[in-house]
Amino acid sequence: MIRKTFAWLLVAGLTGAAVQAQTADEIINKHLQARGGKDKIKAVQSERITGKMVMGQGMEAPITMELARGNKMRMEFTLQGMTGVQAYDGKAGWSVMPFMGKTEPEKMSDDDIKQAEDQADMDGLLVDYKEKGHQVEYVGKEDVEGTPAYKLKVTKKNGDVVNVYIDAESYMNIKEAGKVKVRGQEIEGQTTFGDFKTVDGLVFPFSIEQKAQGAPGGMVISISKVEVNPALDASRFAMPAAKPAAAAGSEKKDEKAPAPPKP
Repeated sequence: MIRKTFAWLLVAGLTGAAVQAQTADEIINKHLQARGGKDKIKAVQSERITGKMVMGQGMEAPITMELARGNKMRMEFTLQGMTGVQAYDGKAGWSVMPFMGKTEPEKMSDDDIKQAEDQADMDGLLVDYKEKGHQVEYVGKEDVEGTPAYKLKVTKKNGDVVNVYIDAESYMNIKEAGKVKVRGQEIEGQTTFGDFKTVDGLVFPFSIEQKAQGAPGGMVISISKVEVNPALDASRFAMPAAKPAAAAGSEKKDEKAPAPPKP
């Protein structure tokens, strides 16, 4: 009798896990369909997103992000009349930050590269998540600022955990929350998405708000334009060679001493 009871408990547990996994996949499939369909999403070869960042202190910075198939990303933003660049070519990341006194390209830190890899994933976290090495678990329904949403716990290949909230009605991704490392410090943050618009049959959020726990204010990205499949040269993402250092001082040419006057 005990063995029989144990067997039924085991079957029930496995069945529950299978139903949960199926439910997560069903939610993801409906989410991808709401975005325009998985095939259409994966057919895109490049994107260019133009807008502006508005920071908590009221500072505004025009921003352009370019994405290309192969996990390539380049972001440019102008602040205080100077243009910064962050880029990832699918293998390595680099940046130029003139307002921090760094006017030459420098390699990104490991933490920054992890964030760049996420940004460079043009399809999104949930597309082909199994092939990417991620795991997804359906946690249940939660309220996101008055909107019922399905909560998916995504354990990424690198071990990071991100909670993704899918609107139960529209099936759009309206929020992501998790922890990231910034300069060696673990910070809990969240990103909310809104103002969804359709471009070439695909749905994009035109408003993205990011907040870090314990940090004052936050940042809102307002998107004005999304271009699908613009022509992007591979050199846009590759780290440029450093400019040769200027010579400390130009060498003077040997000059002949004037001849002494004849007696």
